[in-house]
Amino acid sequence: QVHLLESGGGLVQAGGPLRPSCAASGRTFSWFVMGWSRRGAGKEREFVADSSRSAGSTDYAVSVKGRFTVSRDNAKNTVYLQINNLKPEDTAVYYCVARSELTARGNYDYWGQGTQVTVSS
Repeated sequence: QVHLLESGGGLVQAGGPLRPSCAASGRTFSWFVMGWSRRGAGKEREFVADSSRSAGSTDYAVSVKGRFTVSRDNAKNTVYLQINNLKPEDTAVYYCVARSELTARGNYDYWGQGTQVTVSS
């Protein structure tokens, strides 16, 4: 079992930055691909970003590429999402997610409770 706890969401003006983070506990953090998913009001859940087990590679949704950066610190069991140039359409609940390498992207084994990010125009 892996427990994921997000923090760092909030209300931000468009164009501003935010850096949610996620602390993991339970099974060995470095075993998992870590990432972020989000769900806006009335929208489907969507993939945002993934970081490989060693942090050697990352993957992003087209809609966030160039503005979002996912990183992880395996020594601290923490994954981060640096968000720059926030847009109103980024408003959503952001979920920290974990999956094994055998689980396809977008299908996760563990989820956090989520942190709300609201972008005002």
